[in-house]
Amino acid sequence: MTSAAPVTPTPSTEHLGGTVSGALRGENGAEAVLGREGKRRRWWAAYALLPSGLAQDVTFEVAGGRLVAVTAETVVGDATMLPGVVLPGLANAHSHAFHRALRGRTHDGRGTFWTWRTRMYALAAQLDPDSYLALATATYAEMALAGITTVGEFHYLHHSPGGASYDDPNAMGEALRQAASEAGIRLTLLDTCYVAGGLGHSGHSPLDASQQRFGDGDADLWAQRASSLKESDGMRVGAALHSVRAVPRDQIGHVVAAAAGRPLHVHVSEQPAENEACQGFYGMTPTALLDVEGVLGPLTSAVHATHLTDEDVATLGRTRTTVCLCPTTERDLADGIGPARRLRDAGSPLSLGSDQHAFIDLLGEARALEMDERLGSLQRGRFDLDELLKAATRHESLGWDDVGRLEVGARADLVAVRLDSRRTAGSAPQQIILTATGADVDTVIVDGRTIVSGGQHLLGDVGTLLQRTIEPFWEGS
Repeated sequence: MTSAAPVTPTPSTEHLGGTVSGALRGENGAEAVLGREGKRRRWWAAYALLPSGLAQDVTFEVAGGRLVAVTAETVVGDATMLPGVVLPGLANAHSHAFHRALRGRTHDGRGTFWTWRTRMYALAAQLDPDSYLALATATYAEMALAGITTVGEFHYLHHSPGGASYDDPNAMGEALRQAASEAGIRLTLLDTCYVAGGLGHSGHSPLDASQQRFGDGDADLWAQRASSLKESDGMRVGAALHSVRAVPRDQIGHVVAAAAGRPLHVHVSEQPAENEACQGFYGMTPTALLDVEGVLGPLTSAVHATHLTDEDVATLGRTRTTVCLCPTTERDLADGIGPARRLRDAGSPLSLGSDQHAFIDLLGEARALEMDERLGSLQRGRFDLDELLKAATRHESLGWDDVGRLEVGARADLVAVRLDSRRTAGSAPQQIILTATGADVDTVIVDGRTIVSGGQHLLGDVGTLLQRTIEPFWEGS
C-alpha cells in the first residue's frame, strides 16, 4: 500500500482523565513517548538474555534510542539498576484491541466459537472513535505492563455501524495510532480487507447487518482507503486479509498487490468449519488457496493455523510463512492445538499473539506453546528456551526488523522481569520464561524511554482506566 499525506487524528482523550500524553511525558519533559532524542543513558542488570545466551552483570548503553554498547561482567557504576533478568521487548503479533472488553463476559463455556462471535459483534456495534481510543489506550497500556513493546493490530473495525464512513475514513485506525502512542508502545496497523459475510458450499454470502462496518465494498475500495494511512515513527502500516471466508478468491490478488513489501496477515484454518467450506466450494484447503493466489511467503503471517493437513504444514514451511499461535484464545474457544513443532520443523517461523485478550501475557503464551505440545505429544522439551523467547519477540513479522534482540544497533527495548516474586523466587534466570507471568515485569523501556517502572505504567492505574472504559459497554446487562 502507498502512503499519502498525514491524516489528523480526530478522537479525544478527555474521557481518560486529562491529557494522557502529558502524563506520559512526566519525568521526560516534552519529548515524544517514542522519541529517540536525549542524552546517552546506561542501565545495568545482574542477568540478561543476550543472543549468545544468559549473561551476567550486563551494562546497556543507549543513545538515540538504540543500544550502542552491551557489555557483560561489568560493575554498576553510575548506571540505573534493573531488577531480575532483562529480556528483549516482547511482540504481540495478533491483537483485536476491542475484544478486551469481552474478558470475563464470554468464558463460562456456553456456546461455541460462532456464538462467541455474535457477542463480539454486539460489542463492536457500540464503538466509535472516542470510545475505541479509550479502550485501546488502556488495553495497550496493559500490554506494556506485561513487557510488550510492539503490537500487531488486526484492524477491521473501519466504519460506523451500518457501514457509513466517518468524516475521516480512517478515524478508527487513527484512534489506534494515538492509543499506542499514549500507551508508549509501537503499533503495526494491519488494516484488514473484509468483503464477504461468510463462505458455504454454495459460495460467499454478503455482509450481514452486524458486519457492515467491517467492509469497504470490495478489495480495491479497501486498498484505496487504506492507502491514505501514513507510517510514523511509532507505527508501521501493514495489511490483513481477514480469511478465505471473508475475501473471495477473485479479490485476494488485489490485497496481495496492495500489501506488496509490507507485512500481510491472515486468519487460517482456525475452525474445521472453515476448512470444510473452503474445500466444498474451492476444492482445496485454505492454505492451498492462499498459496495458489500468491499470499504466502516470508512477509506473511498465518494466524492460528490450527487445523492443517500434512500438505498444508509443508506448504507453509516451504514458503517460510510465519505462523502466529494464540494458545490462550485457542484454548478458550476450544479451537484445538495447532501443529506448532511440525510447522517449525517444516521451516515456518513462529510468533505469538494474545488475540482476544482473555489474558494479556506473552510470557504465558510462550510457555503454553511448549505445554500444549507436551499435552499433544506426551513428550517434554518440544521447544527449547531460545525458541520460546524468539517466538515471543518476533517483531520482524510486524515489520520491525531492528527490535527483539539485546545487541548493539538494535532499538533499546529492555524488559526487566523480577526473580523474587512468589512465582519466580528460586528460578534459574535462563528459565524465567517458564515461571514468570506478565505480573512479574518490573520495568519496560521502549526506544530508550522508560514507560513502566516498579510495575507501574506512566499513565497511572491501568486497572482503573480499563474499568472506566469497559463498564459502559455492559451497563444494564
